[in-house]
Amino acid sequence: MSSTWHRHLISALAAISVPALCLNAALPTVAQTPARASLAGQLLVASPSMGDPRFDHTVILMVRHDKDGAFGIVVNRQIGERPLAALLEMLGEKETTVAGTARIFAGGPVQTDIGFIIHSTDYHRPATTDIDGRVALTSSRDILRDIGNDKGPKKSLIAFGYAGWAPGQLEGELARRAWVTAPADLTLIFDEDRAKVWDAAYSRRTRDL
Repeated sequence: MSSTWHRHLISALAAISVPALCLNAALPTVAQTPARASLAGQLLVASPSMGDPRFDHTVILMVRHDKDGAFGIVVNRQIGERPLAALLEMLGEKETTVAGTARIFAGGPVQTDIGFIIHSTDYHRPATTDIDGRVALTSSRDILRDIGNDKGPKKSLIAFGYAGWAPGQLEGELARRAWVTAPADLTLIFDEDRAKVWDAAYSRRTRDL
């Protein structure tokens, strides 16, 4: 790991508790989100002809999609793995005894200094945002500690940054066939070999080219 990335990682982890308030405030309620139109909980899969190199062969778990825009986390760009104890120490916690390691992902090109943890819904804290009943998002150091003490979710990944769209922007990109959609499942999000996630998601596409 380069010293530059190490500095960025420390900065990102230090901010990991910030999105809880900002993100929860931005997420719509069930009443605000038209169920027929929302892609929340589905996978957005870059088409083979995707022209934006930032999203080439990316698979994005959609967290929010409504009249106010869209928000998602890239789940197939792993950039490293770190011991949980080291991550907590970077956050200022000393003498931590947590065990295990965590995968670090590039979640998207927007606000890459902000951390998000995507996880299974067997875990819930006040900072947790339910996405679709099968997968959730939490932004706090508590979840890192719980994972290290075998009290966290069964499935999880840590991502820095996100993908975001203004109102109507994603719809325009879908109309131009820059993306296809696919149903999400925990195995594909958390367990599949990251090098195979795009192929697997694309083969399950429901919005064809």
